[in-house]
Amino acid sequence: MKALVAARALSDALFATLTPQAWLARPVAERHRLLFYLGHVEAFDWNLLVREPSRNARYEQLFAFGIDPLDDVPRDRPEDWPPLDDVRAWIAKARADVDAAQASEHDAAQSNCAFIALEHRLMHVETLTYLFEQLEPGLRVVPTPQVRESVVPAQRWLRIPRGVIRLGLDRDSGVLGWCNEFEGHDVEVPAFEIEARKTTIADWLAFIEAGGYREASFWNDEDQAWRAELEAPLSWARGRPPLSWPVYVSHAEASAYAKFRGARLPTEAQWHRAVHGTPSGGSQAFPWGDGAPQPGVHGNFAFKYPQPTSVGAHPAGASAFGLDEPVGNGWEWTSSVFAPFPGFQKLAHYPGYSEPFFDGRHFILAGASKATALPLLRRSFRNWYQPHYRPGFATVRLSRDVT
Repeated sequence: MKALVAARALSDALFATLTPQAWLARPVAERHRLLFYLGHVEAFDWNLLVREPSRNARYEQLFAFGIDPLDDVPRDRPEDWPPLDDVRAWIAKARADVDAAQASEHDAAQSNCAFIALEHRLMHVETLTYLFEQLEPGLRVVPTPQVRESVVPAQRWLRIPRGVIRLGLDRDSGVLGWCNEFEGHDVEVPAFEIEARKTTIADWLAFIEAGGYREASFWNDEDQAWRAELEAPLSWARGRPPLSWPVYVSHAEASAYAKFRGARLPTEAQWHRAVHGTPSGGSQAFPWGDGAPQPGVHGNFAFKYPQPTSVGAHPAGASAFGLDEPVGNGWEWTSSVFAPFPGFQKLAHYPGYSEPFFDGRHFILAGASKATALPLLRRSFRNWYQPHYRPGFATVRLSRDVT
């Protein structure tokens, strides 16, 4: 109950930064208007934890489902949405119902539903953060950002020896997780090399100056037409960020950059081997060991800072193999298609969470961003986006075969 209240405070604080003109804006074409998300996190909780009797059948349905369109964008109009005050009045009643349900005695099913509601909201807090950052100036009331530049640390390659890494959660561990995190299994990973730090804005400038967005050989057939109008990452639309910050790009852009560099994106198993493995052959809960994550010490996560920080700013968050801040400051793309682990079972209370995205058209990201909440930093958590999705806090760390 306390965790859900704290998560509500996070989402409420974000919504409080919007001006009245922002609610019906759609800062990212592939996503809903922002009013949807105000109602969605509440409708999700109500539909999951209460359901009966209905408070407002229209709202419970209207705000129930998000979207992830691959080939089209939503076509709704501003007038299709209800008044903001009506939505807020319904939210107050829906929250009261949820709180009453949460205060009752809990069985295992209720605990699992409470976990789903909490983490669903925390994931949307991150989504809202990057959506709001795409709004036109004047649609949010936020402090003037403090842009801090730093020296870009030199890039270097780290050799990761052959080893075994465990992916996922064991169903009998007692740890709650999403359906795509089960079942835990071991993967043998051959030796490979991986970059010590994330790709920076300075690195990406070299790609642009070399004609990276125009060179057809860097892009696969599916990405050729899509990249035709691109000149730089989406986050540069209002000015280039400091050279020492990590770059945020789509999977298609990351893959093109990898070809430009004569390298590739690591697989999901390689990333975990380099981040959670140890030279002695063991593994640990976090890159730095088994100690609890400390925002601002181990990395830029859990809203410690409102902006990215310079690469190299959190040496205490390095992995046993020397990877700089793999958890925090930006999710890292992998080359692995989002797919079920052996033994996958749909969630009884949220059967559509993962399976619709096992379509071969979404790719795994690992790690965390500045807006990733602490519970989502567990090593088994899996994030995924479609390859042309550009607004997220998704960055790049390259790998290559050992020669």
